[in-house]
Amino acid sequence: MSTDYQQAREVLGARLRELRMTCPDGRLTGAQLAERLGGGWTKSKISKLENGRQTADENDLRAWAEATGHPEAYGGLLAQLRGFESHIRSWRRQLSQGHQPVQDAITAEHDRTTVLTIWESTIIPGMLQTADYARHVLTRHVNLMQSPRDTEAAVRARIQRQTGLSDPGRRYQIMMWEGALYALVCPPSVLVAQLDRLISVIGLDTLELGIVPFSASLKIFPGNGFWIYDDRRVEVEEWHAELWLDDSDSVTLYRRVWATLGESAVYGADAQHVISRALRAVTPRA
Repeated sequence: MSTDYQQAREVLGARLRELRMTCPDGRLTGAQLAERLGGGWTKSKISKLENGRQTADENDLRAWAEATGHPEAYGGLLAQLRGFESHIRSWRRQLSQGHQPVQDAITAEHDRTTVLTIWESTIIPGMLQTADYARHVLTRHVNLMQSPRDTEAAVRARIQRQTGLSDPGRRYQIMMWEGALYALVCPPSVLVAQLDRLISVIGLDTLELGIVPFSASLKIFPGNGFWIYDDRRVEVEEWHAELWLDDSDSVTLYRRVWATLGESAVYGADAQHVISRALRAVTPRA
């Protein structure tokens, strides 16, 4: 967890403690506030929230403001929460209603974007996935996160977003590490169809597809995948959370990472050759 994020939780916790201590009908102990809040609330939860060891949700904040006699404070508390949660969004909370809402949120950001820049080091990017490949990737994530199973709806949402590749008003800069072409996150037959799909999109006027080959000299290690939406925001996926970075320094850094990786990439016919080599390697033998 980042220091900035933890500090923001602690600042929010301090504000919650202040509201408890300044209750109009007299200060409340943690146990008293928990009793007033009712079901699901314990003295331990009060302590964790106030000390920044647990993140409140919107319902927690509303209940706290009302129980401490400060209903007018809810708006400010919510603004604080959104201010730091917009940067680190845990998968557990995002996936509480399944994968489709996450895909819908990505689509909303995609629809605001003219130039989408993507780096992937381990899997084929969602913008270029076949439905079968996407289904296997999402199923594995559902199993890992133990989230609601709405895989088919999530697949449809992801594939629908690919219509942007036919929009002359958009541009996609997609680059990936050659290792992503070999990752068996699906049966070999599905990967074969996926690699055929990659070959078929080379040459689209809306798409610049680059591959960093195993044999390329690297000026920086491949690292995590990331998406840059115009020059507005970067999204980086970790196992526990998705990071949303919208400060100019971070966007500039990821642009520099992209450019540095790009110095090792091949495009056009050379990229097609690398994909074809992977296709021959993963094609099941009769």
